[in-house]
Amino acid sequence: MLLGIMGAMPEEMDKIIAAINNKVIVERGSRIYYRGDLYGQEVVAVFSRWGKVAAATTATNMILDFNVDRIIFTGVAGAISTELNVGDIVIGQRLFQHDMDARPLMRRFEIPLTGKTSYETPQQNVDIMSDAVHNFLKNNKEFRQILAEQHISNVKMMTGDIASGDLFISSTEMKHALIKNLPSVVCAEMEGAAVAQVCDDYGVPLIVVRVISDTADENAHTSAIGFVNQHAGDYSLAILAEYIKLIQNT
Repeated sequence: MLLGIMGAMPEEMDKIIAAINNKVIVERGSRIYYRGDLYGQEVVAVFSRWGKVAAATTATNMILDFNVDRIIFTGVAGAISTELNVGDIVIGQRLFQHDMDARPLMRRFEIPLTGKTSYETPQQNVDIMSDAVHNFLKNNKEFRQILAEQHISNVKMMTGDIASGDLFISSTEMKHALIKNLPSVVCAEMEGAAVAQVCDDYGVPLIVVRVISDTADENAHTSAIGFVNQHAGDYSLAILAEYIKLIQNT
């Protein structure tokens, strides 16, 4: 199996790419793809850049040029649910494009010509990633100690709906509007649902796992930048390590 790994920022991907052995580097569409061995698993990893279009074109290349069997999108997100704090982990259940609105031609959030307002991750895929995150939280005591020193403690995991859009949610007003329109959503980011649409078109399984970097309010920009620079890469690599262990044993 060839596992595709994507993230929207270099800080989310650099440590993953550095850990890949026997790297073959391929450039396509202004992206650099790194194919090789990660903890005994054949992978191709790429920094996609921010936003739905950038992520969608990158995922399409990954599927067509590399024929990946599965894609994981990893990185950070802003908390929409009040139950989430910085450092918590979300596994995407359903993925919505919160800025898709073709009314009155069709329902709000409906993806044209699909009849769908969201893309759902199969429960089996959610369960495997949930086990990986659980193992990460249970086993990686050193990293949890580092987080505690940064006042990030009692880290928890949540499975739930994720909203994607070409907007950085950075005010209480924006967050409340999102809650009003999509009350089931627990966090927001800028890529996952677009990649889900591409994966659905090509029949490639997708799993989105996000770490909360901010609370999507007026302090979001400073909180997100600080968290990404300090912790995003470590989270992504550690979770992937546990995920690979699980899929190699099934």
